[in-house]
Amino acid sequence: MIEHVLKWKNVTKAIRQTVSNKGTSGVDKMPISQLRQYIQTHKTDLFTRIVNKRYVPQAIRGVEIPKSKDKTRLLGVPTVVDRMLQQAVSQVLMPYFELEFKEESYGFRPNRNAQQAVLRSQKHINDGYKHIVDIDLKNFFDEVDHSILLELIYKKVKCPITLHLIRKWLRAPIVIKGKLTKRRKEGGALRKCPLGHF
Repeated sequence: MIEHVLKWKNVTKAIRQTVSNKGTSGVDKMPISQLRQYIQTHKTDLFTRIVNKRYVPQAIRGVEIPKSKDKTRLLGVPTVVDRMLQQAVSQVLMPYFELEFKEESYGFRPNRNAQQAVLRSQKHINDGYKHIVDIDLKNFFDEVDHSILLELIYKKVKCPITLHLIRKWLRAPIVIKGKLTKRRKEGGALRKCPLGHF
C-alpha cells in the first residue's frame, strides 16, 4: 500500500488538498505556501525515510481556540508536511472503509459536509421525529486505545510501513505553551498490541 500512498499523482493530490484547506503552520513554522516547493525539493529523502521506517513526525503545536461560554478547546496543529502525508494516506485508505459507513454518517467523509447533515436532520424533523442527539467525543484520539485502531486498520490493510507511519502520528507529542506533552494515556487500561512490530 505504501507505494500507492507515495505515488506522485497521489502526493500531488494531497498537496493540493492540504493547500486548499489552508490552516496555520506547525512547530516548524513552515507556512502552507512553502509546502509544494519543499516536497518537490525533498521528496526523495522524505520518501526514502518513510519506506525505511525512519521518518519521525514532528511534535504537534497545541493551540487553544475559543468555544461558547468563555471556554476554550485545545486544537492540535501538525506541520504542513505531516498534514500532507496524512492526507496522502487518507486518500488511499478511505476506499477500504467508505463502504462500511452508515448512510447517515457525514463526518470526515468525501463529498459529505455539515450542511448535508443539517438538511438530513431537518428532513427527520419534518418527518415527525422530535429528538436530536449531538455527541462530541472529547479528546477521542488521546483517550482511545491506539492498538485497537491499528488492529482494525490492519484487518483491511496489511502494510507494515503504512501502519508504522499511522502509529507514529498517533504517538507524536504535543507542544502546549512551550512544554512538550504526551497525547495518550499510559497504564493498565491499554492492552498489549499484537502488532507491536509496527
